[in-house]
Amino acid sequence: MDSRSSSPYGGDPAGSARLPRRTVARYATGSLGTGGFATLPGLVLVYYLTDSLGVAALLAGFIVTLAKLWDVVIDPVIGGLSDRALARTGTRRGPMLIGAIGLPIAFILTFSVPAGLPVAASTVWVLLAFVAAATFFSLFQVPYIALPAELTDGYHERTRLLTWRVVVLTLAILLFGAGGPELRGLFPDDPQLGYLVMAVIAAVVLGIGLIVATTVAPRGLPSISPHPRPEVFSLDHYRDGLAVPRESQPFRELLGTFMLQGLATGVMRAGAQFVATWVLRDEGAVTVLFLSLIAPALICAPLWRKIADRVGKERAFRLASLLFLVATVILVGMTWAPGWWIVAPVAVAGAAYAGMQSLPLAMLPDVITVDRDRFDEIRPPGAWNARPTGIPIETRAGIFGGVWTAGETAGMALGATVLTIVLAVSGYVESAGNATVTQPSAAIAGISLSFSLVPAVLMFLSLVTLNRYRLREQDLPGADA
Repeated sequence: MDSRSSSPYGGDPAGSARLPRRTVARYATGSLGTGGFATLPGLVLVYYLTDSLGVAALLAGFIVTLAKLWDVVIDPVIGGLSDRALARTGTRRGPMLIGAIGLPIAFILTFSVPAGLPVAASTVWVLLAFVAAATFFSLFQVPYIALPAELTDGYHERTRLLTWRVVVLTLAILLFGAGGPELRGLFPDDPQLGYLVMAVIAAVVLGIGLIVATTVAPRGLPSISPHPRPEVFSLDHYRDGLAVPRESQPFRELLGTFMLQGLATGVMRAGAQFVATWVLRDEGAVTVLFLSLIAPALICAPLWRKIADRVGKERAFRLASLLFLVATVILVGMTWAPGWWIVAPVAVAGAAYAGMQSLPLAMLPDVITVDRDRFDEIRPPGAWNARPTGIPIETRAGIFGGVWTAGETAGMALGATVLTIVLAVSGYVESAGNATVTQPSAAIAGISLSFSLVPAVLMFLSLVTLNRYRLREQDLPGADA
């Protein structure tokens, strides 16, 4: 079977073949879980630590960052394990299912700190639970990202597949970003109980999304690895992970762009609750901010697909990034003139965000395909690497997914870190329980700039890396018309 013209995993021709709607729907449903986990902790975890448990801002940021850095460490390993599972069993479903079951449990534990527990013990509790949650998330997310390259080789079909994934992703962000704080707010006299109820309900929803998505993982590739399995934490995983961005220039530039943009949106996501509380003077305003962000994203996700079909994914991606940059520059004005007017530029950012999510994810399978075909010119299909892992070159999609997830995770983790540094430097005052505090004007200014100027600078830098991305549709073998 020619791997350049058809998928070896599902039996459906790639290229011009249209993916069944049920396949697209099941794959997209996974973003209900991944979007929920990416959104809710990023939105409320730092705030939960600082304003419910009394943890210092820098320490709260350290907890989030450490868990995410652990992700960065294990993602290449999980990518290698995913590739090996595919080679051995014919599917990536095993690691995905472990992650889908374990993540909801660890998520609940993260927000289950017993009332009255000392601050130090509370800190350790959240750290361990969130690290476990991050590990299970990676077990699902890394192979999940690799799947589009195996489901279809079609240039435009990948855009379609990832567009609907982002539609569900935006719904998940809306559901978890707006609904999570609302559930928490049902218990104003007992914030910790509110967080627990929020976590339990959220865990059920995201767990359903993850389990449904595991069913789309293609099966049927024969067991082809005759070699002994390497150690789980083999250095081969990291060597492969380092080789991928070094050997693939398009992947290097695309990943750099996505990381910078993940950092920008991570700062904004972590800062949204603080903006609501201290700039808009309404803790519940975080729901309005999320609605203004997600509603345009939901509407515009199919529009970005149409734009990409007309001008190409990379040009559409550049346009979306420029639009987001303009919105964040406008938001700088909230430093001197806070008010509800910020909803309008947030809505513009939301329209851009849909393209910033779907388009690079649709470009990633193209990069993987070019890498696969480049090696096919050197080795015949099915040839084995010289490395002792015994993994065929066609299965490097998991390595790509692992490095991509590690980069994305690092960007998002550093977003929370940047915010907490700004909070600490500007003199933010932490509180515990229902204690009332007054924030200095410098802290409020720091919150405003972390939601506007900082992301604007990062978006500008991302456009520099995106400008070096050179892969076009005509460079892809077997691209559909």
